[in-house]
Amino acid sequence: MRHLAITLALLAGALLPAGAYTDHRGHNVDSLERVVARWTPDAIDNATEEELIDLNRAYRDLMLGYEVINGEKAVFYARKAIAISRRKGWTEATGDAARHIGQYFYAREQFDSAMVWFQESLACVEKMAAGATSPSHPEGYAEIDIDDSRSSLYGAIGNLYNVMGDIPTAMDYYGKAGEIFDKHGWNESNSVLYYNIGETWVDEKDYAQALPAYEKSLNYARTAGDSLLVANALKGLGGLYLDTGKTWKALRCLQEADKYYSLHDDQEFRFRMENLDFMSQVLQAQKKALAWWLAALALVIILLVGLTLVLRRLRRLRREQAEAAEVIDETLEELRPAPAETASEKAAAPNLSDRERQILALVAEGKTNPQIAEALFLSPETIKWYRKKLLVKFDVPTSAALVSKAKDLGLV
Repeated sequence: MRHLAITLALLAGALLPAGAYTDHRGHNVDSLERVVARWTPDAIDNATEEELIDLNRAYRDLMLGYEVINGEKAVFYARKAIAISRRKGWTEATGDAARHIGQYFYAREQFDSAMVWFQESLACVEKMAAGATSPSHPEGYAEIDIDDSRSSLYGAIGNLYNVMGDIPTAMDYYGKAGEIFDKHGWNESNSVLYYNIGETWVDEKDYAQALPAYEKSLNYARTAGDSLLVANALKGLGGLYLDTGKTWKALRCLQEADKYYSLHDDQEFRFRMENLDFMSQVLQAQKKALAWWLAALALVIILLVGLTLVLRRLRRLRREQAEAAEVIDETLEELRPAPAETASEKAAAPNLSDRERQILALVAEGKTNPQIAEALFLSPETIKWYRKKLLVKFDVPTSAALVSKAKDLGLV
């Protein structure tokens, strides 16, 4: 797979208790660990409601603090937080910790375990939607907060089914997330969602479904006015056109994407490098295509030249066959016995064929054999034969004598 654009980023805003701590990675987790270390199981059993609330928040702080630097410890404290929140019925806190554990297993490609924890987190959200409360939300939860949590988990569960190869189920969950995004006009989220869907269909070689997904991603990105999301969608389209051999369309999309990426030099460096790699592949494909077309053009030219020569040769052969037939006919005619000629008849003009008259006239004009051949569309060899024949008929030794006698007889 190229990559899942949504990944677990969709979960970023889900299930955060009101007034909760926003970033614990820079805090001193060692000192906080020393604080919670005194809470033995017996102490927890005898703790007041307020003490359990504070302890649960401390465990959550440790979970967040270790999330990046030590995943195993983050899960350890998430489980401790869940042990308290499940016992107290604090649905929001349970769902929040379950989500973080799911993220841990997802990152380590333990997808079955991740699915269990994400589904538990989603079940907690549904309980919150049905009216469950917590110390941080004693009056329940707003619809928009519930939808935010739902859509995030739908995206995460969709990703899980996606990487496990169950594409239809993944698309069902993506569709549920998209409906919520549309409901609240969360165009940025929908742009990311449909980019992810497009990537999935490209991986499946289903370009017919990938194209509208990328186009939707681009439309949502433009509506949101987010240039980075626009760049990602254009990159996706460029990659699709590259895969389907539409290199000029691919190049236009990728060049436009790079312009947008240049506005975000400090963000999505990996995406921009992928975009540049696509552009390189497009240029290489176009060079290969150009070389192929030039070779094909050269071959066509060679074939056309060859065909022209063949046709010219065929025409020449036909012409020569016709000339030969004409000569043969005339020769046969002349070979037939003729009645004895009187002296006066011998002195008269010889009997000439139409062809001989044509050639005699051109000889009288001073034309050479090649010139006569070109004028009458005959071969030079045939003209040479006719010229010799005329010399015999007129009983003269040269062409000059032939012309002179023909003038005397009034033939030219």
